[in-house]
Amino acid sequence: MLTDRDIVVKCIADGGDPAAANAGQFAQGKPVTIGADDSAEEAMQTMSEHQVRRLPVIDGHDLVGMLALADVARSLGKSDTGDVVQDVSRP
Repeated sequence: MLTDRDIVVKCIADGGDPAAANAGQFAQGKPVTIGADDSAEEAMQTMSEHQVRRLPVIDGHDLVGMLALADVARSLGKSDTGDVVQDVSRP
């Protein structure tokens, strides 16, 4: 997954030209996903463990959605959300 933040941090901030860059230059690591039938608790645990703020949601091999940390914040309690935010933000 490539975000606008990746382009800013890994290209523009380093003096690069985003018009001359390609998406593959920013790729790193193995993608982390969550299954469409997985629980919200499992999603939070996966976000925390892998320090990611967004999880592609898959059903089999099909991408069916995107779960963002903001979605967790809107749906779950403040304590749960705070724990995940702290985990994904650690150095």
